Amino acid sequence: MRKRLISALAILILMAAVVLCNARFPLALNIVIAVISLMGVWEISSALQMTRQIALVVPSMILAAVLPFTVNGYVRYLSFFIYTVVLFGAMILYHAVITFREVAIIYSMAILIPTALQTLILLRDAGGRHGMFHVIVAIFAAWVADAGAYIFGSLFGKHKMCPNISPKKTVEGAAGGIISDILIMLLFGFIFQNLYWNGTVHVNYWVLAAIGLFGSLLSMLGDLSFSIIKRSCHIKDFSEIIPGHGGILDRFDSVIFVSPFVYLLLQVFPMVYH
Repeated sequence: MRKRLISALAILILMAAVVLCNARFPLALNIVIAVISLMGVWEISSALQMTRQIALVVPSMILAAVLPFTVNGYVRYLSFFIYTVVLFGAMILYHAVITFREVAIIYSMAILIPTALQTLILLRDAGGRHGMFHVIVAIFAAWVADAGAYIFGSLFGKHKMCPNISPKKTVEGAAGGIISDILIMLLFGFIFQNLYWNGTVHVNYWVLAAIGLFGSLLSMLGDLSFSIIKRSCHIKDFSEIIPGHGGILDRFDSVIFVSPFVYLLLQVFPMVYH
């Protein structure tokens, strides 16, 4: 538990640094997302025991590192095209040792992870001067659900939710995660509106409540989906890079599902208005 708390504090400090530096150095968020994406692809490759497939892993990691910087749509699609040609070219060139199954798995993950996490950058850019608040909401909508489910499950958990996928998850924990997420999102809105902006801006509490509700459900979906991947690979965590938490994907699997939802929702229903 001590390692878990220390690691969580370190992550929060890093997030705070990115938020504070955003005005003068906005590329800080892009760099962090690129590093997370690159390491996530490496963890997937390692879990699937594909790290020796250099012709697949190296292009996939390059794509993961490049995508968070491709704001221009043409460059992004060009990156996808080049990556596709390289990967399938490698399959043809090394067909004796590279299978289509390996190509399909690494291809899907190398696109899914950075593309989903890139929506955090899109949230910042679309939100203007409130962009980093949108980013914080998207990340914590995923993490609060996980923390709430862990706490409530530890205290009150009796009924197993998905024992064959994640034995420690309970119905009570899931309910606690949903309630916690909604309340924390509303609290974030109150602090942002009344303390940070001193009432000069207004937040849409209905939108924040929706993010808390559906964000917590999507957080569980992401967590369980990657738990199935770990179980199929016979591993407990994707790595040990974050003491007490596991790997990068163990911490950001839920964000991969929640962040795109928040971005899409805010394209229709603004969170902050004057």
